[in-house]
Amino acid sequence: MIQRIQSLYLFVASLLTGVVPFFFPIWKNAAKQPVFMTSDVVYIVLFGLSTVMSLICILLFKNRQNQFVLNRLNIILNFILIGLFVYRTLSLSGEMQVSEKGIAMFVPLFSILLLVLANKAIKKDEDLVKSVDRLR
Repeated sequence: MIQRIQSLYLFVASLLTGVVPFFFPIWKNAAKQPVFMTSDVVYIVLFGLSTVMSLICILLFKNRQNQFVLNRLNIILNFILIGLFVYRTLSLSGEMQVSEKGIAMFVPLFSILLLVLANKAIKKDEDLVKSVDRLR
């Protein structure tokens, strides 16, 4: 059942967190040089963990409950990433240090949106299976 819509959402979320931060900068520093995800190990680990969790969720299509829980953990991980980005941009001395935000800074937001849509589809499948089981 890999052809379900939640698998598509999870695949797009994994591509988003696994590919986009490598090619688009998180922000630009005061010298207008782009700062990529690879400049900090914490971002590499968190984005990598989010990507791996999305891919594992695709493979857990037989166990919808575990898929649902792992998606929620992935959503929490993306909120942690957003918190780190906000902390990083606000803790620097003034706006001069982080003058331009890159598109990679918004990747966790889009990933959360896709993961929520995947959870809604998983919940819908689970409800469908339960309703069919009641008919037997």
